[in-house]
Amino acid sequence: MIKVVIADDIPVLRSGLKAVLSQDTDIKVVGEASNGQEAFELCIRQHPDVVLMDMRMPDHDGGYGTRKIKDNFKDIKVLVLTTFDDKETVNRAVSCGADGYILKEMDSDKIISSIKAVAGGINVFCDNVFRSIKQDVIIQQEAKDFGLTDRESEIIKLICDGCDNKEIAAKLFLAEGTVRNSISRLLEKLELKDRTQLAVFAIKNNIV
Repeated sequence: MIKVVIADDIPVLRSGLKAVLSQDTDIKVVGEASNGQEAFELCIRQHPDVVLMDMRMPDHDGGYGTRKIKDNFKDIKVLVLTTFDDKETVNRAVSCGADGYILKEMDSDKIISSIKAVAGGINVFCDNVFRSIKQDVIIQQEAKDFGLTDRESEIIKLICDGCDNKEIAAKLFLAEGTVRNSISRLLEKLELKDRTQLAVFAIKNNIV
């Protein structure tokens, strides 16, 4: 039996999900929460196998709840179930330790199969979220292939955004002279002549 906690700030959605999940004899809903803190407290009392976690909730959102749960209960899986698939929300969920990320628009049977997969130790991500994560990995790998540090990649991105040295220094909390020297080293490392060539190089090679 897979014990599940549902965390969502909309009561009717929690009730609907509970009704759907209760139809499967392998799943038992052991609690409902309206925010991330309540989900964490339910984990203390019920110790579920999986928490279905919405990301955007008042007071303590899904990111907060996911991190609290994963920091304190290594064996409890957190499966994000939300309507948002923008890059910022996905990245926050993943960085907080989510074991999967699916969307509420999915069919009920797919939500159930995702719960079972995550409970069994398989990370589950819906197609568009998986493509976004995969693209980020590719970009990071390409940056490494050119021998770029994380700081150098940050500087290149800001150059591509049109920032001058002073603006880059302010955003990265560096001295303007440090930025100037870093750009000079970058141009030398990549055998480029100026900032324009650097920006074109970065875009062509998916560094930004």
